[in-house]
Order: sequence, then C-alpha cells, then structure tokens
Amino acid sequence: MASHIVGYPRMGPKRELKFALESFWDGKSTAEDLQKVSADLRSSIWKQMSAAGTKFIPSNTFAHYDQVLDTTAMLGAVPPRYGYTGGEIGLDVYFSMARGNASVPAMEMTKWFDTNYHYIVPELGPEVNFSYASHKAVNEYKEAKALGVDTVPVLVGPVSYLLLSKAAKGVDKSFELLSLLPKILPIYKEVITELKAAGATWIQLDEPVLVMDLEGQKLQAFTGAYAELESTLSGLNVLVETYFADIPAEAYKTLTSLKGVTAFGFDLVRGTKTLDLVKAGFPEGKYLFAGVVDGRNIWANDFAASLSTLQALEGIVGKDKLVVSTSCSLLHTAVDLINETKLDDEIKSWLAFAAQKVVEVNALAKALAGQKDEALFSANAAALASRRSSPRVTNEGVQKAAAALKGSDHRRATNVSARLDAQQKKLNLPILPTTTIGSFPQTVELRRVRREYKAKKVSEEDYVKAIKEEIKKVVDLQEELDIDVLVHGEPERNDMVEYFGEQLSGFAFTANGWVQSYGSRCVKPPVIYGDVSRPKAMTVFWSAMAQSMTSRPMKGMLTGPVTILNWSFVRNDQPRHETCYQIALAIKDEVEDLEKGGIGVIQIDEAALREGLPLRKSEHAFYLDWAVHSFRITNCGVQDSTQIHTHMCYSHFNDIIHSIIDMDADVITIENSRSDEKLLSVFREGVKYGAGIGPGVYDIHSPRIPSSEEIADRVNKMLAVLEQNILWVNPDCGLKTRKYTEVKPALKNMVDAAKLIRSQLASAK
Repeated sequence: MASHIVGYPRMGPKRELKFALESFWDGKSTAEDLQKVSADLRSSIWKQMSAAGTKFIPSNTFAHYDQVLDTTAMLGAVPPRYGYTGGEIGLDVYFSMARGNASVPAMEMTKWFDTNYHYIVPELGPEVNFSYASHKAVNEYKEAKALGVDTVPVLVGPVSYLLLSKAAKGVDKSFELLSLLPKILPIYKEVITELKAAGATWIQLDEPVLVMDLEGQKLQAFTGAYAELESTLSGLNVLVETYFADIPAEAYKTLTSLKGVTAFGFDLVRGTKTLDLVKAGFPEGKYLFAGVVDGRNIWANDFAASLSTLQALEGIVGKDKLVVSTSCSLLHTAVDLINETKLDDEIKSWLAFAAQKVVEVNALAKALAGQKDEALFSANAAALASRRSSPRVTNEGVQKAAAALKGSDHRRATNVSARLDAQQKKLNLPILPTTTIGSFPQTVELRRVRREYKAKKVSEEDYVKAIKEEIKKVVDLQEELDIDVLVHGEPERNDMVEYFGEQLSGFAFTANGWVQSYGSRCVKPPVIYGDVSRPKAMTVFWSAMAQSMTSRPMKGMLTGPVTILNWSFVRNDQPRHETCYQIALAIKDEVEDLEKGGIGVIQIDEAALREGLPLRKSEHAFYLDWAVHSFRITNCGVQDSTQIHTHMCYSHFNDIIHSIIDMDADVITIENSRSDEKLLSVFREGVKYGAGIGPGVYDIHSPRIPSSEEIADRVNKMLAVLEQNILWVNPDCGLKTRKYTEVKPALKNMVDAAKLIRSQLASAK
C-alpha cells in the first residue's frame, strides 16, 4: 500500500524560512545565506517523509513566497513594470513582484480558495510574452534525487493557473484568460520534458479549480489542455490533484476522462460526497489518491473511520491502485507537535500537526496492507474517546444560550441613518473623518516587554506602566497628526485572534503552531477544543485608560466572532456555526461592557468574513446567513448613539455586498488600494449604501509612502461614487507590521489629503 503527501509547510518547525527571508530583505544576509536555509529545510522535509515510509513525496511545493508566483516565474509572465528583460528570473524580480519595490507596487494578493493563505495573483493579457524563465521545478527534483530521494514534482496545473489569474490593468473587458492556454502549454511541455529527462516517473498537477462551479466551456478547457499535453506526458504517471471541497459530478466526469492522466486525487475530508461519485464509477486501471487525513485542521485522524473508508474504496479501485493521501497540502496546518512544550498532555493527545499527519498517512497505508500497528491504533482510539468524554469540552450553560439564539434575528432597534444622526450629535465629527484601523507599529522593545511579562520576568505593575506609556505615545501622535477618531494602538496584543482566545474558555494555544499566511508572515491559530465563554472583561481596562488620555473619540477594538472562528483551528465535533454563535455571545458581553465603560465607538473586525464563504454557490446562503447573524448578535444591545464599526481585509467583496449591508454596522472600513479599487465598482453599479464607509486610501502591506496628492486623488475617485457625508478616510489595514518612519509620514499625508478635499468641498458650496 502506498502513501502520498500533497504538499508540506515550508516555513520550518521554528519559522527558519521567515527569519532568513526577513534578514535577506533587510540586507543583513546574502542570497547564498537564504538559499542555504531553504536547501536545508527542503532536505529535512524530504528525508523526514522518506524515513516515515512515504512513497510519493512532493517536490517543488517549497516556495520563497508563493507557489502561484513560482508558476508565474516559470512561465516568465512578469508584468512590464518590473523591468524584466528575459533569462532566468532572479530573486530581485521575484520579490519585486511579491512585495513591490521603491518605484513600483506589488502584484495583487488574494485568498487561496477559502483558506487563510494568500497567493500572488498573476496579471495576464494578450500581450504577455511567455517564456520558460524559472527552472525551479527541475532543479528541486534533481536536488532531492542527489539526496537519494525520488520525488513527485508538483506544478500548478495550466487551467487552474489561468482561472486563478486576473486580466492586467488596461486589458479589454472581453478578454478570456483561457485564450492563453495555447501560449502557456508549450512551456509546460518544456518543463515536463526536462523532468522526464531528469528521471521523474510521476508528476503531480494541482487543478483545485475543478471543485468550483465551472460552466461547460471551462471544463472543456481541461479536456483540450490535457489532450494537447498527452504526448509529452506519455511515459510518466500523471496525478491530477483536487482539494478543499467536493468535486461536482460534471467536473468529476471531465477529470476522470482526461487524456494522459493516470491518477486522481480527492479531498475526502471536506469532499464527503465525492465518495459517492467514486462508488458510482471509477475508471478502470487508474489510481485513486484518497485524501483521508485532514490537511486543513490539527485534529488527530480517526483511524478506525478512515480505515473503513479506505477498505470500501479498495473494493472499487483495487488494492494496488489505492494510495492513502492527505486531503490537501499540509501547508495549512502547524508543522510539528514535538515543539509544543506548553500544551497539556490531554489536549496534545487529540492533535496531529503536519509531521504527525505524515505518520498517520503511513500508518493507514500499512494497516491497509495488513501491517497494522496495534499499539498506535489503540492509542488513537483512546485519545478520541478521551476527547469525546472530557468534561473540558462541554459547558451546558453555553450550549443552552447558543441554542436559544435560533428564533430571533438580533437587529438594532432603529435604522442606520437614524443611528448615524444620534452618533453625529454625540461625536461631532468633520466631513470625511479620519481614523486608522486599530494597530500601531509593534516595536522590538514592545514585543520584548510582552514576552518578559508572559515569562514572569517583569512584574504586572511594570508591564502595565510600559503599555500605558506606549498607548500615551500613540494617542499623542494621533492628536499631533489631527486624526479624528483615535485608536489605542493595541500594544498589549500579540495577534488579533490569539489575544481574545487567551481570555476565553474553550481555547488552547500553541508555542510554535505557526502557519504561513503570505510571504514571511505567519499566524498562530488558537485551537478551539470546547464550548466558548467569556469569564471576565477582556479589553475594557485598556480602552478606558486610552479614552481618559484624550477628549477625542477612542475606538474600542474587538475581533468579531466569524474572524475568530475562521482564523482558529476549530473543533470538528459540532457544526462550525454553533461554535460561531458561542463566540458571538462572548463578544456581545464585551461590547456591552465597553459601552458601560464610556467607549462610544466600538470596532468589531470581521476581516475574515468573506474567506469563510464556501467554494460552492449552493452553500453560500446558509453560511452568510449565520455569519452575518453572528455579527449582529454582538452589538444588537447597544444604544443608538454608540457607533459600531467593522473592518474587512483582502477579499472580493462585490459578490457579498448585500450581506455586508445586512450586517447593519454603522461604519465599515475595507481594503481597497491593492486590488485596484475594485470595491468601488460595486457602488458605480448602483448598489445603495447608507452607512459610513472607509475604502482604504493606501496599502499598508508595502513600505511605500504615498503622497498626499495620490491619496487625495483616491478620495476624489471615491467621492465620484459615494456620498460625502458617509465617506471615511483611513488606511487599508492595521499598521502593526510597519515602522514608525513609514507610518508617520503616510498618516500625515492622509490627514493633509482629507483636509485639502474638505476645503475644496466647502469652497465648492
């Protein structure tokens, strides 16, 4: 019985790649230093999988930034603004595309399907000159081979690559991305030919868009592309891998009849209905890569259940054609449980990180082949039983309160325009009020204080004093810049979800459970293992302290229930929406305590609302219904004069704008600048929005400092489609990852731009 891993985390068990990248970007280390760290990480991953007995070990899933960007480099599809003139693409061009540089902005970044990973979106058009410009796939295959490991090189499949791209700026609206297939397939052929020559016997083409709702013409593109590749692929075993959802019946039919393909990979954790399609008919003589080990979550596999699924599949496809696999790349899970020294043994026994999942996949493959490790299987059964019966998991009061929510829709009593009037009487804000999203730069000093307080090296008194000084500095800076609605800068917070999870019951935390979000940026999702409640107030102390330092409105800052859910590893023993309602009730308690504590503006961030949207349209309405309801639960009890803000990050909002309106927030701030102001097109198309809105006026994910003219130009574009009395002026996102040397001038230019336009509007009257 064979085993397979779709892909593996690249950051390293202690985030080695992150530190190597940031050191290189800061000019503190050389390209050679970076390549050495990368090569060491790759070799340890390959050897680890090999030692565990994995037959199909992936290569080319390692990336210095992103696997889609790697494909863009392979195809030489560099946008003209980066000055690429041909030849092998080096790190300078590669990182300029990812991060921008002093003179040009980065490419757009967006969510990879419904995960919290971001990919760099290719910008394509009829003019792009494709060329084979990065030999990374072949080089990595050879690198593994030199270490004695025969790998399966992984490429983003040609059709998914095009369908995940966007038309470059200025390209005609009627342009079809799939019309570029004839231009990119010759490069895929070159890569495949070189891989064959290097000795590869298997190749994996990831075509995850097959799980989306695709119309006939897009499905035909798969048929055409693989027919075109057939002769080049001959002599190779070809696996086409899908993941993240059920594959629709029509796409299943298309996929399983592709020419030149020998194996099909399916996510059988999220794609339980795919099992029915396989049972109803699977092409004879082909391999099935059965993704039964969850690549998206950190719970230990249920060996008994997986084994019975695999045994049923074995009866359909045959013993020698079934391969045990992960449901998707393990990129979305934490790296290795061995580095978790703080988790208690009971919770630890319920978990499996990427390294443990490699062991699980191989244990299942061996069991299927009749070499069952009885000790491992009985330990697994015992851990699952302990999780089911543990008193830590269930809180009856919370279960009852969440169940009681079903009947009502929890709306504020008056409509938004009446509330905005009441709020304006109290807040007395100018037209085009300025604010920021919440966080201010987290200095090395600040992180040190938090770390030492956590390690009990600093007294609570000294810690509070240090944080208070930092808040004062942030408040003074905003007053000096003349910002209208202030924030306290969140110096006491590590992460917008972790900070709240640490104060809620039902959550556990890891020391090294890092997961890549984009580039070198990692997040450490909390683990929701039980019913959620709020033992005591979480933010009131700091927000009230900050408000006492200024006469201007101070925003209370909270993370919303849907974002806490979507950015955590969520328990898989009850529906996600039930967990979300529990979190909403905990945040509701906090909102009401902030209001009692004199905070009149409260921001409840729902950065991740859009990313939880299921991949299939048929499931959208149910998700949006409970997600929006959860948000409304948090603030339905406040007075009209309390202003509720929310914030949303990178997303395609246009398709969910009506749900955003239904959230019934008073003000929404939203990412806008990196996606070329796509957001504004919603309002151009006549969507009426009566609440306050602040589309971001500059991109905080880049060190670039925009001029006040550039920001004013952006604001004027917004005024062309939005009423001046509802428009706010703010950056795209929080400022935590930026330096003060970037933040001060950028915010000064933002305030200057707002003042300039205010005076223009006043004189136009």
